Amino acid sequence: MKILVSGSTGLVGTALVGELKAAGHTVCRLVRPGTNVEAIRGTDGFDVKWDPATGELGAAGVGAEAVVNLAGASIAEGRWTPDRKRLLRASRVDATRALVGAMAKMAARPRVLVSASAIGYYGNRGDEPLNEDSKAGRGFLSEVAQEWEAEAEKAGVLGIRVVRARFGVILAKTEGALPQIARPFRLGVGGRIASGQQWMSWVTLEDVVAILRFALENGTARGPINVVSPGPVQNAEFTTILARALHRPALFPAPAFALRLLLGEMADALLLSSQRVVPAQLEKLGYRFLQPDLQTALDRVLR
Repeated sequence: MKILVSGSTGLVGTALVGELKAAGHTVCRLVRPGTNVEAIRGTDGFDVKWDPATGELGAAGVGAEAVVNLAGASIAEGRWTPDRKRLLRASRVDATRALVGAMAKMAARPRVLVSASAIGYYGNRGDEPLNEDSKAGRGFLSEVAQEWEAEAEKAGVLGIRVVRARFGVILAKTEGALPQIARPFRLGVGGRIASGQQWMSWVTLEDVVAILRFALENGTARGPINVVSPGPVQNAEFTTILARALHRPALFPAPAFALRLLLGEMADALLLSSQRVVPAQLEKLGYRFLQPDLQTALDRVLR
């Protein structure tokens, strides 16, 4: 297939482009104005000019059979000021709207759109098991995820199969959440976050890439798909297993008030909220996880 990928310079995008190319697909990276293309020159594929502000898509994108939409500014990069929240929303919602609009103008439209979302869609839900049929939650992240998915779903009216990939906490060695979580443990001052009772729904980068490829190639995959492992754990268990994998102690809990003082609203949304999410649709479709067990996953990722 000829596949267009937005957000190709990020953690998931970089890994996905290499995997798709190795599988024999033709990969076209959608490159925004001002993108540091030198950062992606080492990855197989080629660039297609893409301007979300105007909806302009370069001619090299003609004939694409699939689109993977991974665009979005980092939710964990800086405090959530009003300006930052506007950027987080626009980089997801507005960019997806523009991308679907560009697809609508194509004479020969792609067959499938796999568009990123997040389990933040469910909000803070305590111990409640959450699958793809669970209702949306409340809060900023949930609102953004709902709007984000609504824009992607509009591609369905064009006759395009739409998959909304709700990512959990992605575990990778050098980027994403894990290096930030692991840093205090490496320094010998790690521990659980607040009570440690909040659920963490995680997935390895290796599985994320495999799931995205699975969604592209499996014609029965559609609608929301929870991109999480089948083994969510509470934060206290996660930190215990992480400490064991790093051969470090887990003795110093991070109090909630200190996190809120340091990070503001972001602390409640990213560190203190609880989401016990299960991959019901992936299991129904027969996807086999590469790393379903947290201990094995962390050992593999960190070694």
